[in-house]
Amino acid sequence: MKNKMKLGNIGLFIVVIIGLSSGCAVNQNQFTNNNDDAKIVKVSTSKQIDQSVANHAKEIVIKEKEISGVKAVNTDQELLLAVKVDHFDRFRLKSIEKKVKLDLEKAYPDHKIIISTDSKMYLELEQLEQKLQKNKTEKKTLKKEFNKIKSLMNEKA
Repeated sequence: MKNKMKLGNIGLFIVVIIGLSSGCAVNQNQFTNNNDDAKIVKVSTSKQIDQSVANHAKEIVIKEKEISGVKAVNTDQELLLAVKVDHFDRFRLKSIEKKVKLDLEKAYPDHKIIISTDSKMYLELEQLEQKLQKNKTEKKTLKKEFNKIKSLMNEKA
């Protein structure tokens, strides 16, 4: 009887040790925050609608550690940019937005820059980027959709 109890205690002890050791094995890569998963889709369109300013602005903005996604579209004198901010950094939205705007104003002093951290604006710009990518829009319709998104961004501000 004592041997069975001793064997039972040893078995229980081994099960507890295995359970604790497997529960404590945390993958450290899960908690590191680098922007390896943040991808920039460069919009390449016909010669009429040049999106090089938007593409370069995306490269500048995605370097910020708080930002996980960027969508941008530009016209001749304006640049609309929507950023996706990581969860814990959402408490500092205004300061992140201000820093990004200052960086872009230095890079593009001749463009009017409008930035949003709103997810709806991010989705709207994503759809417009996709249309530009597929060459399904002309300069006239781009301007119309651009102004629609710009007015939505100004409403939110």
